[in-house]
Amino acid sequence: MSSESLNPGAFSHATDLKNRIFFTIFLLIIYRLGTYIPLSGIDPIALKEMMSASQKGLLGMFNMFSGGAVTRMAIFALGIMPYISSSIIVQLLTGTSDYFKNLKEQGEIGRKKITQITRYGTVLIAGLQGYGVAVGIENAGNLVLEPGMYFRVTTTISLVAGTTFLMWLGEQITLRGIGNGISLIIFSGIVAEIPRALASTFELGRTGALSAVMIVGIFLLVIVTVLFIVFFERAVRKILINYPKRQMGNKIYGGESSHLPLKINTAGVIPAIFASALLLLPITVSNFGFAESEMFLNISSLFTQGQPLYMALYAFGIIFFSFFYTSIVFNPKETAENLRKYGGYIPGIRPGERSAEYIETILTRLTTIGAMYLTIVCLMPEFLISKYPIPFYLGGTSILIVVVVAMDTVTQVQTRLMSSQYESLIKKAKFGK
Repeated sequence: MSSESLNPGAFSHATDLKNRIFFTIFLLIIYRLGTYIPLSGIDPIALKEMMSASQKGLLGMFNMFSGGAVTRMAIFALGIMPYISSSIIVQLLTGTSDYFKNLKEQGEIGRKKITQITRYGTVLIAGLQGYGVAVGIENAGNLVLEPGMYFRVTTTISLVAGTTFLMWLGEQITLRGIGNGISLIIFSGIVAEIPRALASTFELGRTGALSAVMIVGIFLLVIVTVLFIVFFERAVRKILINYPKRQMGNKIYGGESSHLPLKINTAGVIPAIFASALLLLPITVSNFGFAESEMFLNISSLFTQGQPLYMALYAFGIIFFSFFYTSIVFNPKETAENLRKYGGYIPGIRPGERSAEYIETILTRLTTIGAMYLTIVCLMPEFLISKYPIPFYLGGTSILIVVVVAMDTVTQVQTRLMSSQYESLIKKAKFGK
């Protein structure tokens, strides 16, 4: 991107881009305000005491994805995770069910139908999780002022309405904002809570719970992690593509070379989010610390930072979704067919099936490296968090989401800015102004 496309004068003339940015910021402010609206019928003092004593494991992860709404037990406590869980299920069905495969092949009509099914699934999952949370809150001692069916129903409706509203906000940001609506909602929740996490870290240093050397080491680790993420997210493998010369009349076309760029991490931040969603889905209630059952307590103890089962399932989920999501967003056979259609070929590789196999082999190797990179970034800081009272917002998953979404958003803004400049140049050339 040239510096010319990023100068203030170019931005000042990009009216549509400015409107999209302001619209996105406005919706994100609404989201943040919603994380402070508490559910009715809950004792705030008892809630604060209970939440301050339990911020590890999946509760910490759930709180991170909800932007701190869990600790305040707000109407957005479920966050956007039910929508992500529904999206996972629908995408898995798209790869295994003939019905969903047919919908995918129907183009825009099929895509709208899949989106509608995803929305219904979101409401269903949010309803189940919301009722589980309502029952769990009642079992948490003196947390609920007036327990009973009325509290369960109102709490469930409030949580489902909150998730549905967030789903709508995400779609509006994607359509009328700067894109990446769901990711930006998660991003804004994490960024908004980072100052609080930094303050609590310095407070731990002041009280002696963390040494000054450890605090410096934590921030150095965060910086190294950010640099590590940026390096891998920018890394691409370029496959040389040649186009033969073609003569049409007295002119010769083609004879050029290009590159097919393949990212090391094609799936982006999706594997980490999807793996987290799967861990949160089945044990939402048990890991809130609400259940008194010994079985639930034993399950909860296994899903904390540093525990082998937690780490193993998280790593497996990241690796699985790295390959699964890459297979959805990039089709080697379709790419090879498009190259053959337009006369392009890979030097030394026969067009068609052989080119598809070659691209798939390279893509598989790159995805393997990308999956290992995501696993290292997401899991390594968790061992540190499990041994020291470090806020969850300084963990690898949160840093990964913040950095990747920020990079994608900047790319979106730059693309729209360049598009706006081209449109203004075309208008000037057309009307001679």
